[in-house]
Amino acid sequence: MSDRTVTLTFSDGTAPVTFPLLSGTIGPDVVDIRPLYAKTGHFTYDPGFLSTASCSSAITFIDGDKGELLYRGYPIDELAQRCDFLEVCHLLLYGELPSAAQRADFVTRVTEHTMVNEQMQFFMRGFRRDAHPMSVLTGLVAAMSAFYPDSINLNDAHQRDISAIRLIAKMPTLVAMAYKYSVGQPYMYPRNHLSYAANFMRMMFATPCEDYVVNDVLVRALDRIFILHADHEQNASTSTVRLCASSGTNPFAAIAAGVACLWGPAHGGANEAALNMLYELQAEGGLAKIGEFIAKVKDKNSNVRLMGFGHRVYKNYDPRAKLMRETCYEVLEATGLHGDPLFRLAMGLEKIALEDDYFVSRKLYPNVDFYSGIVQKAIGIPVSLFTAIFALARTVGWIAQLNEMITDPEYKIGRPRQLYTGAARRSVRPIAER
Repeated sequence: MSDRTVTLTFSDGTAPVTFPLLSGTIGPDVVDIRPLYAKTGHFTYDPGFLSTASCSSAITFIDGDKGELLYRGYPIDELAQRCDFLEVCHLLLYGELPSAAQRADFVTRVTEHTMVNEQMQFFMRGFRRDAHPMSVLTGLVAAMSAFYPDSINLNDAHQRDISAIRLIAKMPTLVAMAYKYSVGQPYMYPRNHLSYAANFMRMMFATPCEDYVVNDVLVRALDRIFILHADHEQNASTSTVRLCASSGTNPFAAIAAGVACLWGPAHGGANEAALNMLYELQAEGGLAKIGEFIAKVKDKNSNVRLMGFGHRVYKNYDPRAKLMRETCYEVLEATGLHGDPLFRLAMGLEKIALEDDYFVSRKLYPNVDFYSGIVQKAIGIPVSLFTAIFALARTVGWIAQLNEMITDPEYKIGRPRQLYTGAARRSVRPIAER
């Protein structure tokens, strides 16, 4: 019990109530209101949970005002520059960066699970060829519980660990399968001598008649995208995974719920929306029309929105965007696309957002979705697959959060309350009287 308290007073005659004030390692203090309903008969009202801590967590910390993101205490910029994605996966899952021996063991465990059950390709055939990859991926991830029934017990730590490795290992294979199916090409099996990101790119772009030549710059760029999207505190999809898993469902079902939530354009679909905005602007005249477009963005009476700029949490420059911007320019240089009209348009929007007082004063800086969308497009990944790439990267964060919740002695099945505004109690009249 905390020695620090907060007293809540009421104007309706309800007696004052004192609550503990809890402190985390860093970040705002939290008022522990769990006894509120029992003591007063009142709930709190917080649409969107903007002022509510739904859990305690030791995984990720965000300071939106400072533009800071930490995984297990490590700044995201240090991790992105000094580690690869599987090292970050180990950190998120087990709490510490791996030693050389631990890294080798972890990489081997993941690599040995990259193939998927052969029957999954027949399951895939039930989808239309033009189905959105996220609809396909949601179904494939949920179906894993049927293909791997030996690791679906959420309350068994060993089974949770197996399902974690399987999900991390197989997500690139499933995403690549969804892409290959959509373009009518044969699936490419994993090559276990390649790195995690290189293997994914080969499964995406190789064919039986022509192998994929790995470009180290592009592989590093994709690996960095994975790292920057691996976790992001209690966002919508992570909260969905926690809420879903709180019922005791299996890990694959909980992660499938996260994939479905991520699909929303206000969440994981933001980079797809940013690229679609660029396509629309390009079709309307490109750089020659950029001034008109910006004027519409500034017009309060206009419905035009600038996608890929600003962030719900970060009130400063998104720390992931700084890293992704650097990677973006490296990729455009390596691919020779820096002169492409679409990418020149993107850089024109970036320049305005970083210099125009309208955007600077509102801190509407380019965010990670803006740059990651440009990078993925330059690599050759179709826009419709952007959110699936995000889901691939975020899977490890979802699993880490799920594991943390299940082992928390205070965890309970999620059950938000409501402010009811419907009809008061009434009786059903006979049909002739209605």
